[in-house]
Amino acid sequence: MAEQHFGGIKIRHLYKIFGPNPAAHVEAVQKGLTKTELNQKHGHVLGLRDINIEIPSGCIQVVMGLSGSGKSTLIRHINRLIDPTSGEVLVDGVDVVKMNETELRTFRRQQTAMVFQKFALLPHRNVLDNTIFGLEVQGMERAKAIDIAMRWLERVGLKGFEQRYPNQLSGGMQQRVGLARALANDAPVLLMDEAYSALDPLIRTDMQSVLLDIQKEIKKTIVFITHDLDEALRLGDQIAILRDGEVIQQGTSQDIVLRPADDYIANFVKEVNRGRVIHVDAVMTPLHSATPGGLTIVSGTTVEEAVRMLAATPDDDARVVSPSGETLGLVTFRQLAGAMVNSQEIAARRENTLSVAL
Repeated sequence: MAEQHFGGIKIRHLYKIFGPNPAAHVEAVQKGLTKTELNQKHGHVLGLRDINIEIPSGCIQVVMGLSGSGKSTLIRHINRLIDPTSGEVLVDGVDVVKMNETELRTFRRQQTAMVFQKFALLPHRNVLDNTIFGLEVQGMERAKAIDIAMRWLERVGLKGFEQRYPNQLSGGMQQRVGLARALANDAPVLLMDEAYSALDPLIRTDMQSVLLDIQKEIKKTIVFITHDLDEALRLGDQIAILRDGEVIQQGTSQDIVLRPADDYIANFVKEVNRGRVIHVDAVMTPLHSATPGGLTIVSGTTVEEAVRMLAATPDDDARVVSPSGETLGLVTFRQLAGAMVNSQEIAARRENTLSVAL
């Protein structure tokens, strides 16, 4: 379970066209041929258009979009289950697109692991044997593989279930097996394609918590595909939103909620529980010094948690401090309450704060 030192992922100018002669139409698409025109005039389907995403090591990158947006097509380019029509997919500085069969096979076994929506467990294998499957493929000694698998099964809450078979488990438990199997491989890149979409809401939330908790420890580079904005905002260090094969907006959850790129994104975020997404940093009035005493709230705390903290005191405001204790600003109960309903005002205040600081 040691921390991985891994260079991250860079996707550059990635295009995918489906059809009998995709390479013949790349240049036209690059010059602006639309998805509809490509289909109607040439009988080809545009899967991805000029995707550029940089994913730092140890980061959870969420790729979000509705059905048909291209998100599952995109994730399958990272381990080259799908070949691009044009572009680069650099994993730890090496272009996956240029790998030969032997290099690609080694890369898939050692550098990436995948968790699927449909669990993809082998029905004739029990939980333990499903978990060690990837280690068996790598040729690891069974006793060592079992030791690793048992540690991960305990970590995902399945200790005592190792002799059960998939058909004896709930959906949430099956997905825990899939996660344990992926983590047992100790690959630096974890690809999760709609991994929690088939789960009931409460189980889904629980599995999100499991992933976030484990990620604090393992710091994998995770690419997580979802069509659910709340899930994206909760899990993503970075979020990329796709529509019709194009990235419409990239950024943190703060960026997406406070500064939607267009009406399409604005409609997505209008029903979001802002208190769980927006941090006190976006709301506070900046200060360079303050009188000691009173409630302090650490930078990065959500508005919802800050409201809970302030409500438990007789104070009307609190100091926002850095993790080292340096005073950054002052936030009032009124500002926190307003943050939950008016993101445009927050965004404007934040821009003003940045311009003053500059």
